[in-house]
Amino acid sequence: MSGNGDASDRPLRIAQIAPAGTAVRRGVGESVEQLVALLCDELVARGHEVTLFATGDSQTSAELRSYFARGYEYDEELWDWQFTEYTHVGQAYAQADDFDVIHCHNYHFGLPFAPFVRVPNVHTHHVQMEPGVISGYHRLPQVQLVAVSSFQAQIYADRPNVELIPHGIETDAFPFGADHGDYLLFLGRMIADKGPAEAVEIARRAGMPLVLAGPAEDGFDEAVAPQIDGRQITYVGRVEPAERDELLAGAAALVYPLRYPEPFGLVMIEAMACGTPVLGTAMGAVPELVEDGLTGYLGDSWDELVELLPRALELDRRAIRARAVERFDFRRMVDRHEQLYRRLVQEAHG
Repeated sequence: MSGNGDASDRPLRIAQIAPAGTAVRRGVGESVEQLVALLCDELVARGHEVTLFATGDSQTSAELRSYFARGYEYDEELWDWQFTEYTHVGQAYAQADDFDVIHCHNYHFGLPFAPFVRVPNVHTHHVQMEPGVISGYHRLPQVQLVAVSSFQAQIYADRPNVELIPHGIETDAFPFGADHGDYLLFLGRMIADKGPAEAVEIARRAGMPLVLAGPAEDGFDEAVAPQIDGRQITYVGRVEPAERDELLAGAAALVYPLRYPEPFGLVMIEAMACGTPVLGTAMGAVPELVEDGLTGYLGDSWDELVELLPRALELDRRAIRARAVERFDFRRMVDRHEQLYRRLVQEAHG
């Protein structure tokens, strides 16, 4: 195990393991990879020795170690994606003695390796977990779990070693939408669980334009595409960060009609960072993120969301942005991770 002395003040050697599907780049790509990028860069800025295990096309101020040049989402020559993740994570765990602490962001793929390392290891699940995975973590209580919401923490039930650390974003990088448009926005993957068809229904009943933005996936052609008319309902496909930010800041409101209990929902806090109110389903972590009557409104049915929409449009956009900065700036997220790492290292050294 690397390092000696008091872990309360010395720089730590920290390994961050990102998913192997796509590159880690600040402000670009998937939400998990963006979060890992922020965490790495800020920890380096604070003087820690950070090593990022990610695809070779990643961009980071940390030391980058890669087993795959590109992610399996872009490299057709890579074999089964789960085998790729296990290989990627296994390579990182094989180097565990180089570090004071390991933090794995790869779903459950770090679980089989956790019993074989001596250094503290932290796991964060950024998506919903299946019961079998939760059961596996109950068998390994020495793994420190990070829950991204109280809702997710409750899923772990009475398991020890669960730390609540909500996600954070680079709030000052998002433009404030003082001069917003009159359209509603749905931003996310076009899958049934996210509710794009329900967003269309809400917009039609409210008589407002709706912009749908995000990658088309299974079920889109059947459930959503027939409702796109190019006038009231438009679809712009997958958007890059600059266009995403413009859409978020320009929207009258973000519509978030979830159909399943999501453990977080990064787009909601991104919208709030732009001052844009959120109209969402009161399930999963949504009630933790959206403060009803302050940063948005929550409903239990599509009828209720339609009724609440006029009130959401009257909310103070500057107050919404201020709350987003106060609650979700990424530096708060890094503060809490840094405190957790130091505590774990101190406990490991007695």
